[in-house]
Amino acid sequence: MKRQVFDEAFKQMAVELSYVKGSVKIAAQELGIDPGRLSKWRQTLQEGKIVAGQKQGLTAEQLEIKRLQKELKEAQLERDIFKKGGQHLFQERWKIFQFIKENYSLFPIEKMCKVMKVSVSGYYYWLKHPISSRTVKEQALLVDIHKIYDDSKKRYGSPRITSELREQGIQASRPRVARLMRKANIKSIIRKKYRVQTTDSKHDYAISENHLNRDFSAQAIGQKWVSDLTYIRTGEGWLYLTAILDLADRKVVGWAMSDNMKANDTTIAAWKMAIKNRPIKQYLLFHSDRGVQYACTDFRKQLKGMPVLQSMSRKGNCWDNAIAESFFKTLKTELIYHDYYANKQQAKLSVFEYIEGWYNKKRRHSALGNRSPQQYQCYLEEKRLAA
Repeated sequence: MKRQVFDEAFKQMAVELSYVKGSVKIAAQELGIDPGRLSKWRQTLQEGKIVAGQKQGLTAEQLEIKRLQKELKEAQLERDIFKKGGQHLFQERWKIFQFIKENYSLFPIEKMCKVMKVSVSGYYYWLKHPISSRTVKEQALLVDIHKIYDDSKKRYGSPRITSELREQGIQASRPRVARLMRKANIKSIIRKKYRVQTTDSKHDYAISENHLNRDFSAQAIGQKWVSDLTYIRTGEGWLYLTAILDLADRKVVGWAMSDNMKANDTTIAAWKMAIKNRPIKQYLLFHSDRGVQYACTDFRKQLKGMPVLQSMSRKGNCWDNAIAESFFKTLKTELIYHDYYANKQQAKLSVFEYIEGWYNKKRRHSALGNRSPQQYQCYLEEKRLAA
C-alpha cells in the first residue's frame, strides 16, 4: 500500500489530539497512523520545527509541564471514576457469586463476600436459586453491547450495534439487541432535529447544470464527488466547515475549516486536500449547491484543465445534494449538538478527531452494507483486483 503523506496542518492537529487524549497510542489508533510516526511529530514540535503553541509564548519545557499536568489530572480523574463506579462494574452479582463458588476451596467464603461487597446470605440464596443459562447469556451480551455503545461515544443504535456484534463473531438479532438496550435504558444520542443551512446563492456567476440529477450511485472511487459548506457555532463566533465526499465509499476526501467564507479558505482549500488525497485519474463529476464559493471564478480555475464536470443543484433544492447534507446532519447530531466550544481551536480539534478518527475509519453506513468508508474502500479495491 502506498505510504500516506500528511501535511503540516494534519501533523499539528494530530499532535494536539495526542496531548488531549494523554496518549500517543490512543490518538494514533483513532487516526489510523503509526504511533511511532506520531511520536516523531511530537518530538519535532518540541524541537521547534512544528511550532504549535508558540502563539501563547510557551517554551518546550512549559509545554512538557502542561502535558504532564494534563496526564496527572486525567490519571486522577480515572481514579475517581473507578472509586465511584468500581462497584457498578460488578453490579452483575451472579458473576461475583460464580467467582466465589469457583474459589471457595482457596479462600473463606465470608472473606470473599466482604471483599466483593456482597452478603453471605445472598450468596447461599443464589446457590439454591441460580439464574437461568439464558439470563447469563443475555447479561454477557449486554456487556458486549455496552462496550460497542461506549466505543461509538453513544452514537450507535441497535442496527449498527448488531452489525458490530456480528463482525466480532457474536450472533444476535437486531430485535434482541433492541430489547436488551431498552431494558438497560441504552439510547443513541442522535435525537435532535437537524436544521438545513445553505450557502449564499445570490450572485452573478454562471450556474452549472445539474448533471448529477440525484444519481448518488458510483461504481468506483473517484467517479463522483459531492461537496457542501456548513456553520459551527463557537464562543468566538462562527467556524465554517467545507467537506468533499466520494460517493463510492462516502469518505470525506477533502475538508477545510476557516474563520471566513472566502473561497480560498473554504472550497479551494478543501479541493486541494481532496485531489492530494485522491488524485484525479479518470473523468470526475463534481456536484455542489449554487453557493458563490463554488460558482466563483477562483474556484472554477482549480478545475480548469482537469477531466472534471461541474454540477450544481437546482435553486433551493437541498435534496439534489442529499449526501453532503446527510454528512452534515450526521456530524451535527452525533457531535456538534452535544458539545459547547468555547473557542474555534477547540471546535477545529473536535471536528478533526471526528472526521479522521471516527467517520472515515470506523463509522458504519447503512448505504455501504453497514461498513465504514475505510472498510468499503478495501472492499472495492478487492473487487476491482478480482475482476
